[in-house]
Amino acid sequence: MRHKHGYRKLNRTSAHRGALLKNLAIALIENEKIETTLPKAKELRSYVEKLVTKARNADFNTHRTIFAALQSKEATKKLINEVAPKYVDRNGGYTSIIKTRIRRGDATQMAFISFV
Repeated sequence: MRHKHGYRKLNRTSAHRGALLKNLAIALIENEKIETTLPKAKELRSYVEKLVTKARNADFNTHRTIFAALQSKEATKKLINEVAPKYVDRNGGYTSIIKTRIRRGDATQMAFISFV
C-alpha cells in the first residue's frame, strides 16, 4: 500500500527514475509540449514546476542549481531566459496535463504535458 508515499516509482530504480525525469524535463523545456504516459506526466509536473520556481530568480547560483538538475546547457538557458520570465507573477501551476489516448500496444493512458 502506498499510503501517503511521496512519489511514483514507475517500475524503475532510483537512478533510472532520476535520469528519466531529467530527460523528460529537457524534452519539455526544449519543445514546450510532449506526449508521454499519464503517470510519467504527473511525476514530471512536480519535477519541472520546482525547476521553474527556482528559475524565476535568475542569478548565477540559479544557473548552477538548474544545470546540476538538468545537465543540459541549452535547456538551462531556455528555462531561465525564456520560460521562467513568463511566470514571475504566477504562484505555481506552470504546466497542464491533458489526457489524449489509450496506447495500442499496452493499453496505457497517454497524456500531453505542456507549459500553460
